[in-house]
Amino acid sequence: MNILAINFGGIGDEIFFLPALISLKKEFPNSKITLALEPRSKSVKDLTDIIDDLFLIDVKGKNKYTELLKLVYLARKGDFDLVVSSGGNKLISILLTLTGIKKRYGYDTGKLSQILLTKAVPLNKNQYACAMYHDLVTPITNNKTYLPEINVEAQEKIPNSVLIHPGVSKMSIQKGMIKTIPAEVWAQTIDLLIEKGKHVVLAGGPDDKEVIETILSRITLHSSLFTNYYGKTKSLKDLAVLIGKAEKFICSDSAPLHVAVAMGTKTYVIFGPTDDKKLIPQSENVIPIKANDKCPIKPCLWEHRQTTCDKLDCLKISAEDIVSKILN
Repeated sequence: MNILAINFGGIGDEIFFLPALISLKKEFPNSKITLALEPRSKSVKDLTDIIDDLFLIDVKGKNKYTELLKLVYLARKGDFDLVVSSGGNKLISILLTLTGIKKRYGYDTGKLSQILLTKAVPLNKNQYACAMYHDLVTPITNNKTYLPEINVEAQEKIPNSVLIHPGVSKMSIQKGMIKTIPAEVWAQTIDLLIEKGKHVVLAGGPDDKEVIETILSRITLHSSLFTNYYGKTKSLKDLAVLIGKAEKFICSDSAPLHVAVAMGTKTYVIFGPTDDKKLIPQSENVIPIKANDKCPIKPCLWEHRQTTCDKLDCLKISAEDIVSKILN
């Protein structure tokens, strides 16, 4: 079975999509799976051997339609038996039909999708995102994979350790989607954890340079219990190994969260304008940390608006609140 999967989005979306691909691989163990995705998310392949090949399609660039035509060309050239595509755009069923692939699976976006697709799957956004994506393959397989699985071995834990990854993607910030607490609060959290005798490790990616520098300038307790690991993780897989070594992990609503879920590390996540019920599994191993605000439309981001509001009451979370959750 030669399978083409299409899933555009950030690295978090690709990690959410992994359970669906894993279930397909269980159903067709000798299959070849090619994933079409945005170039910014290609590092997902470093985490898994489920994906055999990638088609890099820059749908966010200036030449969106040229890129989609490239996808059609590659799909026709690839001699695929089956295609599975996420996304709620009504034109996706046309795109899949243009590929010439006989078996086509996507979300039900109306009559056109019901006519053109082998199976138009109901789109249920009111569930954990892994489950939402996995619905796409339920007509194909009875296998059920609930959480992302990645090819990183279990690590020996650093005793009494708390790993902090404060960053979010630069793209989300540029688009006005603020999803994390200020750097000053992260610094206060580090100080409090060190006071409590925790070994704190700070990590971040290239997008996090500014916030990391601010945090480092605001930390008051310079102790052997603090390790600055910024810049030492050179890949997503390196970060997964580091997360695996931590006893506890604190992060924002960002890609490292989903890596932590796959690694099984006890994780605490700062949530503001987004919906934790859709972004984390219902598990005692993943704990949301939220402000006690009275916003009547929370969670609002993507539900009611495309950018966050100016007040950001939903992110007024104190370092004391965070640390009390960690130590509870």
